[in-house]
Amino acid sequence: MVRIRVLVVDDHRIFAESLAAALAAEPDVDVSAAGSGPAALRCLERAAAEGRRFDVMLVDADLGAGAAPAVARPVPDGPDPLVDGISLVTGVRSGQPAVRMVVLAEKDDPRRAALALQAGASGWVAKDCSLQRLLTVIRGVLRDETHLPPALLTGVLRELTAARKHRTESEQLVESLTPREREVLRCMVAGLGRKAVAERLFLSPHTVRTHMQNVLGKLGVHSTLAAVALARRAGVGPAESAGDVVERGGQLA
Repeated sequence: MVRIRVLVVDDHRIFAESLAAALAAEPDVDVSAAGSGPAALRCLERAAAEGRRFDVMLVDADLGAGAAPAVARPVPDGPDPLVDGISLVTGVRSGQPAVRMVVLAEKDDPRRAALALQAGASGWVAKDCSLQRLLTVIRGVLRDETHLPPALLTGVLRELTAARKHRTESEQLVESLTPREREVLRCMVAGLGRKAVAERLFLSPHTVRTHMQNVLGKLGVHSTLAAVALARRAGVGPAESAGDVVERGGQLA
């Protein structure tokens, strides 16, 4: 019998333990539980070190609610990564794409369900659904199916269409930047301030300030945070290691 290894990630202890116990009663399911994003990552690391792997992660949509906002990857001097549920999905799918992700939600929310799918989730399931429904989703995502409640489908499609439109517009704005301005923008996405950008790209702070002003103007935004949000919509990632950026910087200067 092929066994399915499931990791439940939920910081509501009673719910997590109850769900894990119910799933463990199935003859072909092995279950572990974690109460936070970092704890889930440790479980994944231990399993990999022991030559095992999880097949499916069930992640609370509201994981870490009330905690400081997090990002999918750490930035210098930034908050610990992978605290909230959507960010955890993003991080795990990036590092372990074979793990299927299913988000458990207390209420239907088309916008957040769309974000979960964009992050790499294969399903969005109500926490109060039946065990049989949840097992159907677990087995379905292992066949590369995507599962959404029928009532959410129209709203999610609308959100994904709008997100695609915004991404296209954002990509066009980013394309209007010069190569050097794009490097500066990637440094901004990485969370670097003006002085750090100047040191990384071997530019004067005054020159970096001018580039940043030009970036904001061309993107049509008024703050670094807004520029970073637009850049992420356009698929712009953070600057790489200092050596990589400097090497390209020498070509672009």
